[in-house]
Amino acid sequence: METEKLYYADPFLRDFTAKVLSCDQVKLGWAAVLDRTAFYPEGGGQPADQGTLDGVNVLDVHEKNGQVFHICENPVEIGETVTGHIDWTRRFDHMQQHSGEHILSGILCEAYHCDNVGFHLGADTVTIDYNTDITWEQALEAERRANDYIYADVPIEITYPSREELKSIDYRSKKELTGQVRIVRFPGADCCACCGTHVLRSGQVGLIKILSCQKFRDGVRMEILCGRRALDYLSKTWEQNRAVGQRLSVKIFDTAAAVERLEAELNDAKARQTQLEDELFARVAAEQTDKGDVVLFRSSLRTDGVRKLADAVSRACGGLAAVFAGEDGQYQYALIRADGGDISSLVKDLNTALRGRGGGRNGFAQGFVQSGKAEIEAFFEAFRRE
Repeated sequence: METEKLYYADPFLRDFTAKVLSCDQVKLGWAAVLDRTAFYPEGGGQPADQGTLDGVNVLDVHEKNGQVFHICENPVEIGETVTGHIDWTRRFDHMQQHSGEHILSGILCEAYHCDNVGFHLGADTVTIDYNTDITWEQALEAERRANDYIYADVPIEITYPSREELKSIDYRSKKELTGQVRIVRFPGADCCACCGTHVLRSGQVGLIKILSCQKFRDGVRMEILCGRRALDYLSKTWEQNRAVGQRLSVKIFDTAAAVERLEAELNDAKARQTQLEDELFARVAAEQTDKGDVVLFRSSLRTDGVRKLADAVSRACGGLAAVFAGEDGQYQYALIRADGGDISSLVKDLNTALRGRGGGRNGFAQGFVQSGKAEIEAFFEAFRRE
């Protein structure tokens, strides 16, 4: 006996009564079959509804051979009449996302002669794959048209045409269909075969916002939000931008320009820092001219600064330059031999003796040690005596 699908007759039905026909224990709980249900089973890219049956949590819903199975946390009594309650926040969110995807896909596919070849309604965002290249500007134009369609509050049409009637209908479908086909039409925007639940009027979608449009396989993958999700996202984005504007003492719509100015100032500061470092390293290196093997300590240097100083010193001293930057117990190091000779055995011994990690080749090595200055100096004193 097939389950009567109340979610098709009235997608806004939140509470209903039904008779329990069976309830069998399964891996994830108890699978209850009712004579009728408002719980939508997972299908067509849309997740299943959740809710309760007589207060028992419904964790998942799926359909097989026309019967809808409600995976419940606990069993419900066979033969009893139960009251079902749909998690309406979840259901309406799914309806907004699914209907919004139809509107946007219909507009994109008509405008750019592409197909929707993938759809996933996730917990956070909706992803859609199209089999042609779509630019960001084209995506935004489609978004504008989709929202204009939402504002028009167009009634949605759902029909079950015969096989003969279906031949004369131009509709989207990602696969060959058998049996009764359900056509969901958004007049003027989309016509598609679909088994999901949808809003009754386009205005109930509320809003569509495209978050990204990235190259994917032979086309693009879009990430979108609709309805309440889009509103929440834009509200959070607005609050973030407002906070940034306050920190930068600029108006909200001037934050990008202000950040660009900060980036330019930062790049100038980095260039000046590099210049000053180079001048400092040159002076330090000059002090080590022709001294042979040298060990130097610095309180703090950037990782590339440790290497640059070691390089400058090695060229001046003519031997091994060992530079350690940090504080007792945690030093970065860089070792460079002026002649490029092999130092792999030295690095191995250093890492063992000074509790370090690192390596390199061609007369260069870098890493870190967990030792104090005295231990490091003692290690190199022993190295010089060898």
